[in-house]
Amino acid sequence: MKPFIDVHPESDFSIQNLPYGIFSTNANPSPRVGTRLGDFVIDLAALDAENLFGRQYGFFDDSSLNRFMESGRAVWQEIRQRLTDILSSSNSQIKDDAVIPVSEVQMHLPVNVGDYTDFYASREHAANVGTMFRGKENALMPNWLHLPVGYHGRASSVVLSGADIVRPRGQVKPKDAPLEFTSSRQLDFELEMGFFVGTGNSLSEPINVENAHEHIFGMVLLNDWSARDIQAWEYQPLGPFLAKNFATSISPWVVTMDALEPFRVPGPKQDPAPLPYLGAAPARGVDITLEVNLQSSGMDAPQVISRSNMKYLYWSMEQMLAHHTITGCNMRAGDLCGTGTISGPTDDSYGSLLELTWRGEKPLKLTSGEERKFLQDGDMVTMKGYCQGDGYRVGFGEVTGRILPALK
Repeated sequence: MKPFIDVHPESDFSIQNLPYGIFSTNANPSPRVGTRLGDFVIDLAALDAENLFGRQYGFFDDSSLNRFMESGRAVWQEIRQRLTDILSSSNSQIKDDAVIPVSEVQMHLPVNVGDYTDFYASREHAANVGTMFRGKENALMPNWLHLPVGYHGRASSVVLSGADIVRPRGQVKPKDAPLEFTSSRQLDFELEMGFFVGTGNSLSEPINVENAHEHIFGMVLLNDWSARDIQAWEYQPLGPFLAKNFATSISPWVVTMDALEPFRVPGPKQDPAPLPYLGAAPARGVDITLEVNLQSSGMDAPQVISRSNMKYLYWSMEQMLAHHTITGCNMRAGDLCGTGTISGPTDDSYGSLLELTWRGEKPLKLTSGEERKFLQDGDMVTMKGYCQGDGYRVGFGEVTGRILPALK
């Protein structure tokens, strides 16, 4: 399959990808739906206006993907197939003003996020954190191997890649010291993937694990920033609250599940077998290469500090969605679910500074000569992810955020 414009083999945005996002330009400041092909954004509202899809959909002129997402899997696949045909080879139907260099566009939050739920689906991450706080013998809580543990996050503070992150303040109780109200001294990132619900379910009608994939529109990179010292004081007995509600960053392009389908792989063996509502067939993961870069204000270039992969996740997206709705909880188009920190089996594949520095006991050495236990003001964190095909990639671009000092 060859696109009508040249795309580098290592570009995240091959014709096999065709993700969706919301963009605007100086010439047309109205946010609208586009897709990314190499170093260009294709204006889908313009293609729709020219009736290049065979019929007009209308929702490509929207400032979010929500109406497109709730149109359902049959429409998603219909549009993807037609778009692939339109963008293949030399196609004179596309007008020049519908093909825009990426340097000329401004990206916007792709989805109006209604609700945000964060899971805890990596066994390696859960075991690492449990070992730090409870010891190796009690690393995993008794429920962890039986259900995808999760908590309800804050949708209003989901921000687009590139947004600065202001260091949060809160109650902190250092060991052998008095309680204090202060800015977090243990600010951290969490390497995650996020998936968006496309079509929801009615209240009291759970989504079956066998057809949960039909409800998932696509995925983004996700960084769920965490204040570890605030969390350590507040999390018992109800879990994270202020430690995570201040910001969650996502990448701008939503990669569809149809684009990711060739990269589905078997997940880790689940033992004990989960209860039937979580599926009899082996869980399926996605082979997504993930990378975390850190650049301090004193560094000329970013440094790779972690390499991981989504295929390590113990619980699948379908299991997370089935579990989320088993009570009859109704999901809606635009709801966002995070996988939780994705850590691999080796020290250099951990998805947070909490693990990479082992709670600060083993500081991370930077190329500048600096050390990091947790994030400092001025630090820039960049996460990347892609699936590698035969001569092409299906990638997510990146999600970035720079730490700013706490407000006075």
